[in-house]
Amino acid sequence: MLSEKTRTNMSLREKVGRLFIVRPESLEPAIRYASDAELPPYRLQEVSDGMRHRAQDYPVGGVLLYGHNIAGPAQLKRFIRELKTLPGKPLLCVDEEGGRVSRVANNDAFGLPRFESAAALAAAGPEATFAAARTIGHYLKEYGFDIDFAPVADVNTNPKNIIIGTRAFSDDPLHAAPLVSAYVRGLQDAGVTACLKHFPGHGDTLADTHLGFAFTQKTWQEMASCEMIPFVEGIRAGARLVMAAHIATPAVTGNKQPATLSPVILTGKLRGEMGFDGVIITDALEMGAITRLYGSGEAAVRALQAGADLLLCPLDLCAAFDAVLDAVRSGVLSETRLDESVRRIHHHLLDLE
Repeated sequence: MLSEKTRTNMSLREKVGRLFIVRPESLEPAIRYASDAELPPYRLQEVSDGMRHRAQDYPVGGVLLYGHNIAGPAQLKRFIRELKTLPGKPLLCVDEEGGRVSRVANNDAFGLPRFESAAALAAAGPEATFAAARTIGHYLKEYGFDIDFAPVADVNTNPKNIIIGTRAFSDDPLHAAPLVSAYVRGLQDAGVTACLKHFPGHGDTLADTHLGFAFTQKTWQEMASCEMIPFVEGIRAGARLVMAAHIATPAVTGNKQPATLSPVILTGKLRGEMGFDGVIITDALEMGAITRLYGSGEAAVRALQAGADLLLCPLDLCAAFDAVLDAVRSGVLSETRLDESVRRIHHHLLDLE
């Protein structure tokens, strides 16, 4: 439960807002989009009056920056500084894995160290992986980022996988596990929160969940002896965030529900069997695996019912926010359940209790 002081100081709307991490474009009323592919031409790289006004009504807990939001060092520092003054004082997040998914280092304007891939770091060993992650953490911290959605804890067991590949450390869970642990420790040693992704494992899938449905036919026993090993080690290393993937596990759940919206996977397995007491975040709710089946509001409420704490990048922030607010007011979601997520976020990400 929230402390009495925190409960008294936060309105229901502020509590709901704490659960959302969004693209900056979601706060800009002048921008409406049906796909993330439409966003780069806008080059949204500063806080507008429209964003400030929307954030008054829809305060959010975090903002995730992409490559097109980043022009150079001075602009990035200024943009992050402005974003942190918005209502809710949002946390600043980025995907900076090292390798091809590196929004800051892959921008030539920064002149930062670049790492070939997680697989290349794996060949260099845990000490090199720790050092690389600490380097990444130091430059992210310098620019004002709080959370890095890394490392990839997936085991790349399917050679036909089109989305993970060398983003994973290995196709062997026993090789990947100490490297995931080293990356978590290195990043958090630099003062940036790590996030294990993509639970319960994207490495055995074929499809890209940005576009649509993906699944694995493995049983939980099979996953426990492979996919779960790096996640367990990452959690033991102190990871405070785990990102749930839009991957169906019918042999575990008995249905085609994506893990992001599955109480069996999030509450039963990750919280229950694995004992994870940190923050569970969804993968982006704007991805095709979700939007082809659910509206923004329904997906947000279902994710919270399943056990998620943070809702990442809904396609329509206002619809998702209003749906969660309505669900609490109508009793579909209890305020106690809301408080549980806000408490975890405060304790693990904001160091408040």
